[in-house]
Amino acid sequence: MNHDFDVMSAARNWRVDAPAPTPPAQVVGELFASDVLTLEELKTRLSKADYRSLRGTVERGERLNPAIAETVALAMKTWAMERGATHYTHWFQPLTGATAEKHDSFLSPNGDGLAMATFSGKELIQAEPDASSFPSGGLRATFEARGYTAWDPSSPAFIMRHANGATLCIPTVFAAWTGEALDNKTPLLRSTEALNRVVTPALHLFGASAGTRVGSSMGVEQEYFLIAEEYFYRRPDLVMTGRTLFGAQPPRGQELEDHYFGAIPDRVLSFMTDAELQLYALGIPVKTRHNEVAPGQFEIAPIYEDSNVAADHQQLIMQVLRNTARKYGLVCLLHEKPFAGVNGSGKHCNWSMATDAGENLLEPGDTPHENLQFLFFCAAVLRAVDEHQDLLRISVASASNDHRLGANEAPPAIISIFLGSELTDILDRIDSGEGGRGTAAGLLGLGSSVLPPIPRHAGDRNRTSPFAFTGNKFEFRAAGSSQSISFPVTVLNTIVADAVQSLTAELKARLEGGMDLDSAVGELVRDTYRQHRRIVFNGDGYSAEWHHEAEHGRGLLNLRTSLDAIPHLTDPKNVDLFGRFGVLSERELAARQEIMYDIYFKTVNIEGETTEYIAQTIILPAAADYLGDLGAVRIASRAVEATAREVCQLTDELYDALQALREQNRTLGGDEMHDKAHHVRDHVLPAMREVRQAADRLEKVVADKHWPLPTYRQMLFVK
Repeated sequence: MNHDFDVMSAARNWRVDAPAPTPPAQVVGELFASDVLTLEELKTRLSKADYRSLRGTVERGERLNPAIAETVALAMKTWAMERGATHYTHWFQPLTGATAEKHDSFLSPNGDGLAMATFSGKELIQAEPDASSFPSGGLRATFEARGYTAWDPSSPAFIMRHANGATLCIPTVFAAWTGEALDNKTPLLRSTEALNRVVTPALHLFGASAGTRVGSSMGVEQEYFLIAEEYFYRRPDLVMTGRTLFGAQPPRGQELEDHYFGAIPDRVLSFMTDAELQLYALGIPVKTRHNEVAPGQFEIAPIYEDSNVAADHQQLIMQVLRNTARKYGLVCLLHEKPFAGVNGSGKHCNWSMATDAGENLLEPGDTPHENLQFLFFCAAVLRAVDEHQDLLRISVASASNDHRLGANEAPPAIISIFLGSELTDILDRIDSGEGGRGTAAGLLGLGSSVLPPIPRHAGDRNRTSPFAFTGNKFEFRAAGSSQSISFPVTVLNTIVADAVQSLTAELKARLEGGMDLDSAVGELVRDTYRQHRRIVFNGDGYSAEWHHEAEHGRGLLNLRTSLDAIPHLTDPKNVDLFGRFGVLSERELAARQEIMYDIYFKTVNIEGETTEYIAQTIILPAAADYLGDLGAVRIASRAVEATAREVCQLTDELYDALQALREQNRTLGGDEMHDKAHHVRDHVLPAMREVRQAADRLEKVVADKHWPLPTYRQMLFVK
């Protein structure tokens, strides 16, 4: 194998001619949301009565009127066909964490040898994909195949384009014949309703007008890697598992810290621009792009949207990134830890609550110490996170995220809140009874008369915190780069709803007891802060001292692996919580727990068998070939002899480790999925590490022409 040719091919494998740039005015005026059936577009295609009815459902949560389905379906079909769509699909999010779709043509034969385009209201509202092959966690037996997708009018339909056409995608929920949720969207919508039901009465205490609705908003920062397609398909581990199961550390990784926010390579920038234009057409407000910390790592981030729409858009962002990369001879890797020894990838979820009038309930304003409403909701978040640390950890649990959480590029598995110096000072003053203003922000002088003074935030940021207040929102930084954000948002909505409900009842009791609003809120915030301040930590979340203090000094949970966290999902308090708010029934919750065990086991099992396959059929033969070359050298040489001895020793170590892994791969650990999952965590993963360590040492001594796998040096740095 000529590896020099591989490198040159990877560097030059850019097959797309440079397209004409899209004028900025066109992006803003014509391109943005051009492939989205917005309410504004529907307004021109529906009667006033039907439009008002649909808008009431979308914006005010009013019950959908089935009578308007026919006119909406006609408008939707006409609009889609005008944009080149020949098929439609109910686009849903099963419990795989990905999306699913079954395409149906608008074409319908009319019986006389001709055909016409049809799409009925019944087809819009409901479809029936086979539910038997999607994860159900026991909610459906294999022979019980019936499942329903149902239109979600609160997330707009859109067009997905491909090289030879386009498809109308209709966001839907996915439910069993019994009515139980088989998807991620249904509980998210239920949690949004729960949040609205309890936050609205709280707002009325602060003077909000009747009719106010509340939902959560989300902006998600997506990290990902790009590598040359040439290398991806020469790495069976990347193809099978999404991460490298072998790979010695190169002399240079991210030590120089020169990649972060560096100049974006032209090939990558062209890919980014292409992807962004597609996302603009889908109405996704992507705002930021930049190089991330690790070589070959990048980030894209949209601005805030309604959480349900943001969750749909997140799935589309991942799909567009993957599809577009191939056009540029690249492959987009979304695994949380595709390369050992360099930063992994996360998905920072910036969460807040907002009214239908656009008021951000976590906006402190210029005087946060006087903003009673802000302090009330901030206290509710403190209470929610402290009381439900386990649920937040469970919401980001996966075999892939376990490789990232707690390393020096991600927050630890311990859930804590960073408040920053200003907000902490305000709460400390309330606690002590001092009151008054917190830390002043002021201006930051830069030491040169030609440079303007710039506003300085009253508090710094903390990248080691899993849950940080960042000005007017909370950033949940523990989510994994490949996962759906729907469950983390569902958890956030539900636990905050629970806290707000409790605090609202306590606030009402104080007001009914004769206290004025200022005193009642001040006392409530003080008591809540005292009770839950253990969850607040503004220091270094990576430090060993914090881990000890969190567990032993503060009594916080440290659920190091997913299998430590998952059992808590069905704890009585969590069954009660989700049941009280109508978000997930006990059966639905237990099903999700079973699916999490199942996916964990299968993920590691595939990795274990792939490790065995590569070591046995690719790496051992390469080492043997090199030993053959060394043995063929007839000239006495101490260097050759020493090298041969080292390769022999490492090859034997690899063989011994491989036999141990093979034994663990054959032992499934029991009949129950719970037992199988623990077996692969406790036995297969350690055996895989032993195989990798021996193989990675071999990589450093086997001649380059004999090493069969693209190396980290090539994959991370050839662009």
